[in-house]
Amino acid sequence: MSGFEMLFGIVPVLVIVIFVIGSSVRILRDYERAVIFRFGRRASAVLNPGGDGSGPGLVLLIPFVDKMVKVSLRTITMDVPPQDVITRDNVSVKVNAVIFFRVLDAAKAIISVEDFLYATSQIAQTTLRSVLGQQELDDLLAARDKINQQLTRIIDEHTTPWGIKVAAVEVKNVDLPQDMQRAMSKQAEAERERRAKVINADGEFQAAAKLSEAADVLSRYPIAIQLRYLQTMREIASERNTTTFFPLPMELFGAVINAFKPAQPPKSEPGG
Repeated sequence: MSGFEMLFGIVPVLVIVIFVIGSSVRILRDYERAVIFRFGRRASAVLNPGGDGSGPGLVLLIPFVDKMVKVSLRTITMDVPPQDVITRDNVSVKVNAVIFFRVLDAAKAIISVEDFLYATSQIAQTTLRSVLGQQELDDLLAARDKINQQLTRIIDEHTTPWGIKVAAVEVKNVDLPQDMQRAMSKQAEAERERRAKVINADGEFQAAAKLSEAADVLSRYPIAIQLRYLQTMREIASERNTTTFFPLPMELFGAVINAFKPAQPPKSEPGG
């Protein structure tokens, strides 16, 4: 047998060997796990068997017998499509959210449910509509953290049998109808006006109380009126205006001051 004939016979064998090795050797990264099926039943790999699958590292499969399904254990970020929700106070809103979850048990994620990504997305959508439909609009806008925690707990209860752990669910946007936005804007404006009026009335009340105290002091100490009068004239004169003042003696105002003094009760005579 010539060398050419020997080479022609060895090449097919080498091709078959390379194909068998290529189909039987798998390398899994640290965040990956493999679920192996042997004749339709779940089995462990020849090398590196794991508790929730096989991996990471080198995995050997039996050619034409074993079938491997690879699963990532990293946290998955999934957008929940916008959902039309009618709140408990009959307001129609459109809400979308984002869900963060990861696979804890690769075998359950493959065996317990056909497509765990699709199933998680669907359960998130239905739960979002159900939970938000039980809330009022004010709670939906103000108590966002409480609603997120409730969504996370409910969705995680449904996905735990699938070997999936839900880390968080966050409501992203709440789109309100245009008429509802205008109504809320008017409500906020009315609330600001109410607060302004209350603050102004409180200021007027405090100013009136201080003026009452000042009037009481001036009525008891007439010389204080004279000092205040001189101070006022000095302030006006320092403003460089063209107004001319004619000072008048404060005695002319004595009758006015005495009119505002409280009446003294009559003294009782001794023995009366």
